[in-house]
Amino acid sequence: MGKGYYISKHLATAAMVLAAIALVTIFALSVVYNREKSKNTAKFSNATTSPVFPTPKTSNEPWDKYRLPDTLSPQYYNVTLWPHLSVTAPAIKTSWFQTETQYLVIQLEGKPKPGKDYWLYTEFTGELADDLEGFYRSEYMEDGEKKKAFLCFDEPGMKAVFHITLIHDLETTALSNSQEIKNVIIDGTAITRTIFRPTKRMSTYLIAFVVSDFTHINAKDKKGVRIWARKRAIEDGQGDYALNITQPILEFFEKYYNTSYPLSKSDQIALPDFNSGAMENWGLVTYRETALLYDPRTSANGNKQRIVTVVSHELAHMWFGNLVTVKWWNDLWLNEGFASYVEYLGADYAEPTWNTVRTSLRGFFTNVPGGLERSKTPGVKLPYSVHEIMNCWILQMGFPVVTIDTRTGNVSQKHFLLEPEAVVDRKSEFNNEWCVPIKWMKKGQVQDQLWLLQKSAIHKPMKVSKNEWVLANLHVSGYFRVNYDLVNWERLLSQLESNHQVIPVVNRAQILDDTFNLARWENITLALRTTKYLLHEQEYIPWEAALRNLNYFFQLFDHSEVYDAMQAYLKKQVKPLFEYFGTISSNWTTVPSVISFVDNCISCPISNLEISNLYHQFFKMLYCTIRVVIHPNLRSTVYCDAIAAGGAEEWNFGWQMFQKATVAAEAVKLRSALACTKVPWLLNRYLEYTMNPEKIRKQDATSTIGYIASNIIGQPLAWDFVRANWDYFFQLYGTGSFTFSRLISDVTNRFCTPFELSQLKRFQKDNAETRFGSGSLCCEIRVIQILLQNVLLKDTTAL
Repeated sequence: MGKGYYISKHLATAAMVLAAIALVTIFALSVVYNREKSKNTAKFSNATTSPVFPTPKTSNEPWDKYRLPDTLSPQYYNVTLWPHLSVTAPAIKTSWFQTETQYLVIQLEGKPKPGKDYWLYTEFTGELADDLEGFYRSEYMEDGEKKKAFLCFDEPGMKAVFHITLIHDLETTALSNSQEIKNVIIDGTAITRTIFRPTKRMSTYLIAFVVSDFTHINAKDKKGVRIWARKRAIEDGQGDYALNITQPILEFFEKYYNTSYPLSKSDQIALPDFNSGAMENWGLVTYRETALLYDPRTSANGNKQRIVTVVSHELAHMWFGNLVTVKWWNDLWLNEGFASYVEYLGADYAEPTWNTVRTSLRGFFTNVPGGLERSKTPGVKLPYSVHEIMNCWILQMGFPVVTIDTRTGNVSQKHFLLEPEAVVDRKSEFNNEWCVPIKWMKKGQVQDQLWLLQKSAIHKPMKVSKNEWVLANLHVSGYFRVNYDLVNWERLLSQLESNHQVIPVVNRAQILDDTFNLARWENITLALRTTKYLLHEQEYIPWEAALRNLNYFFQLFDHSEVYDAMQAYLKKQVKPLFEYFGTISSNWTTVPSVISFVDNCISCPISNLEISNLYHQFFKMLYCTIRVVIHPNLRSTVYCDAIAAGGAEEWNFGWQMFQKATVAAEAVKLRSALACTKVPWLLNRYLEYTMNPEKIRKQDATSTIGYIASNIIGQPLAWDFVRANWDYFFQLYGTGSFTFSRLISDVTNRFCTPFELSQLKRFQKDNAETRFGSGSLCCEIRVIQILLQNVLLKDTTAL
């Protein structure tokens, strides 16, 4: 029997009818389609918009062909699929970027349901630029790159857990905030995927990524301390000092905060290019090389001091700032202010012989749990709760100057302002009154502490008899300045000149600093008279206070007839100190290990011929084939003095040394010294170098201009240069650089005349559209300062 399929006669008839209907339908649809097509063609041909032309049939472009070109050969795809079958999320309707507020706005088709979790997946591509912002590229002789920014809710109070994975070349190392847990090599490639442990709940601004070919040294401890830097720097031992101090400082802050270190590791990394000095990224702290690397052969004691204070500052943030974080940026002052205070406590613990902190409020804070209870320290009585006392300090701006009239015993306070007649628009809920704890002594004898709780009060023990004197803010334990009646000032000055050691060393510095700041815009005779006793002073802190304040006057008067007299006076005051150090150093064959002392105290502009000859001789010997080693503490002054005394040959030699420098601290000394030349065309060439990143790194451009502006010959050149290239500098640094705000201050630092003021105001007006970015406030402040400096010039008093 034959095989096949059979249908009935009726079924065959029905099928033929259906086929006929289908043919008729197809024919009808074809007719309708052709009619609509001709209508649409006519409609488009009569429209006012540009006609859409079909691609010519003769086109040979690949996008005009339906088949992919055979030159393509896909190797692999990265595909991640996560089907969520039980959750329906609202579809994305549209999105746009709000430039002014820097929001990516995503508008949904519907509303998300409260209590439900939704995932937002984004992909983005950006330029790997060298602008030192966000995800940026850094190049040096051994290569490296670091730090990435990504789409996020970027507010300090919006903490989250971060699951971080970095994909990078096999020969590089990836670092992030938490410990790496897995490195997976992608099959068939030289690429590896590094997966990190989930972070603690943390703020977005503390996230850090580093991909580099750096190496590290580590401590054998439970806190996972590692110091990362360029291979050569680590091999040369430049990370050893940071490694030695990081562990003790962490241990100190654990005791100080009474809280264990919150993370499983503590990476410190030195970056060749970094916008700020350091950043407290949680678990991965980033530094400029000068703030972490120390070479005992070339780095001065001042470099070591900077490293220990910066490291201590950043590690203090691991608790205060990172573990406990401000809700919004308007409280950042508390975050940074507190770290700026306790950095000295950590440094003092790491280097106890330096006497970094001779006294502190350590007991006050330690014995106040939560900062809101009354002190339970035996023998300590507070007039109010700690909460009430602290509110008057942190909820109103500024700090007081306490004035003591020893003729009557009256003690008063008012808001300290550099310009006493300035009008403060912001009202204080505390009426500019502070709860001021005053520790004091009378003629060398410590007295009972006084609390000043109102504008003024009579304290009879402060009323003194003949030949007695009062010294307040003993050991500078309070945050306020002190002024006295003129009689008491005269007695303090007499005590300084007869036996200055009766007054504690830190208070000798306080007297100098307070008088200069109180008298800056008034009669400066009193302030200058406090420097007379320096003829007998050998301690670092008073000299540091004196030179810091005198430097302001040197820059103000170095183009006036007063300058010669000031030089002669300071030369006389410094000479005994120079002779003293010459004796104990065997005529400078060795240098005492005093932090920054020699460098600061003999680098002031005194034109001492003996010193100049010594330094010039040192520098000239560098040209010889005989190797000459200049002590690191003297190099800044040696380099500057020799380049200032020389010409193009000396400058070019210094530039070659700078280019060859492998230690960041040494490079900074040379970069600063190159600005000391008195040859205008060399200074102009140096200014041009700041616009060439191959000569001066972008992170160093604005500070180099500042160095040049500190030179009396370079200041007008720098001012003209900045004005001529303002658009360039604003575009490159104006929105985010920490150093940009100092640029205007640096190049106008000597401005003090009405003409110079008019120049600055004109500069403001000419660049009103460009704006000033982070330098806006600085520009306004400089206008006010110049007005006041003009008053000071008119009131100049001879020494």
